[in-house]
Amino acid sequence: MELIYHIYREQSPIIAVALHDGHTLASPLFDYMHLQEHERFREEDPYTAYMADLPVSKIIVETSRFQTDLNRRREHAVYRKPEDAWGLKVWQPALPEIMVNQLLEGYDQFYSEVSKLFQWTILAFGKFVVLDIHSYNHRRYDPSECDPIGECPEINIGTVHNHGAWKAFGHRMVRYLSHHTISGSFPDVRENIKFGGGAFSEWVNRNFGKYGCVLSLEFKKTFMDEWAGRVDINHLQDIQYALKGSIPFLLDMLDMQSKAVSYS
Repeated sequence: MELIYHIYREQSPIIAVALHDGHTLASPLFDYMHLQEHERFREEDPYTAYMADLPVSKIIVETSRFQTDLNRRREHAVYRKPEDAWGLKVWQPALPEIMVNQLLEGYDQFYSEVSKLFQWTILAFGKFVVLDIHSYNHRRYDPSECDPIGECPEINIGTVHNHGAWKAFGHRMVRYLSHHTISGSFPDVRENIKFGGGAFSEWVNRNFGKYGCVLSLEFKKTFMDEWAGRVDINHLQDIQYALKGSIPFLLDMLDMQSKAVSYS
């Protein structure tokens, strides 16, 4: 079954990723899908491909995480029980094992192709930074009530899998985004509060962490109505503008990191 994604190579050591933007399902799965479209949409990360549309290399996934979740380890990439999917029953009847295996073949192919992108980037630049872009719900149980602000920063930067040499990137990205106006105010940006980074970040760091790091950016869904799906386009554009503005900053950081390594 087809897993739809696009990998774009640009002359840049920065890679923007939108793993969960997609909403597409392979047609053989419709007979098994128990969820309504709006239920899937609420747990996907719509509009993150727009945020990731930057003048850098990109990985954009069109397939829904409910088909194959590329930000989970292989053994958990296909949701099998409600605990895997925020209490939602995804399949009725259960997916046959032959179909699960087909989905995991797509998972393996994706990571094989992404590995080639990282190898190419390292060969070309010797270093990289990944902007792993996601969003998260903060009105999960009631559209009129939001989760406590203390637990839910406007932007959460996950960095737990990064090697020690790259820790400064997360701290400085927090400061950068905290001083960039989004939707008329300076956002609350914190590191490793809500999320630390998923299996994609873990995989990148396990295989290529010597050469770069992953900044897993989780945007609270204040830029949209997470129940109705409507987006505030001005807010969304502010986010993309902030991310675009981070590119020269990150390039400078990479240059300083390279000099520090060469002098050590």
